[in-house]
Amino acid sequence: MDYPLEHHNVQTNGVRLHVVQCGPAAGPLVILLHGFPEYWFSWRAQLPALVAAGYRVWVPDQRGYNLSDKPLGVESYVLPTLAADIIGLIDAAGQAQAAVVGHDWGAIVAWYLAAHHQDRVACTTIINVPHPRAVLPNLWQAPDQLLRSWYIAFFQMPGLPERLISRRNWQVGAQMLVRSSRPGTFSPAEVARYKTAWSRPGAITSMINWYRALSRPPVSDWPRISGPVQVLWGERDAFLNKKFAQLSLVECEQATLHYFPQATHWVHLEEADKVNELLLQFVQQETTAPIS
Repeated sequence: MDYPLEHHNVQTNGVRLHVVQCGPAAGPLVILLHGFPEYWFSWRAQLPALVAAGYRVWVPDQRGYNLSDKPLGVESYVLPTLAADIIGLIDAAGQAQAAVVGHDWGAIVAWYLAAHHQDRVACTTIINVPHPRAVLPNLWQAPDQLLRSWYIAFFQMPGLPERLISRRNWQVGAQMLVRSSRPGTFSPAEVARYKTAWSRPGAITSMINWYRALSRPPVSDWPRISGPVQVLWGERDAFLNKKFAQLSLVECEQATLHYFPQATHWVHLEEADKVNELLLQFVQQETTAPIS
């Protein structure tokens, strides 16, 4: 049976999130969390595979992105608030738990959920972002990370990042995608869709506010993660040193790591078949049987 993409607006944690939903209504819930500078469309290669396997899949535009609400102020984008949005989605779906999959910033939210809301997360798949506690204490093992993360400091400046990224019809934003990925990963038509999402009123400032809120609150009080975690990592990531993937496992009681030697930060698009295979194996192992 084919299932259409359903576009819904869901109230959660004081905001309205645009959520693409697909799959059998009674299927186990999987939530896919995109990162910067994407939106729900980031998961175009994973949605069909999960739905075909019998899962009910919810894919939000996270707060500040695309068609979702864009509250003002940096404090609206602190990590506990971002995570509370997703707990609200699980509640709205009428479920006790969800399998959570996150890439980039979505993976940071997924790490937080796995640590602080362990009873609501059946299992967690992390794609190309380390556990926050794995980075700062271990920078001496990967000194190049300071150079790779230059943009995080740049994003702290008020106004300038927005002007730079948006000039010349979002040329810099488009280059961020194309130059950091394997050739052909983002087609011109797909880049045009991203530009439309970035152009929505208030979107680019809200998206960058995630970075401006990065240090609030500190990560020193994060509990160890007891639930199952799998980490998928493209080794040719231009933004993050692969050493942090292995170091992230220290924060978990049960975790596995799969490297993709030829993939970049965008491994879920570049190696979609293998990512989907690992994702389905993991979710099927850790959740109730899907609808057949």
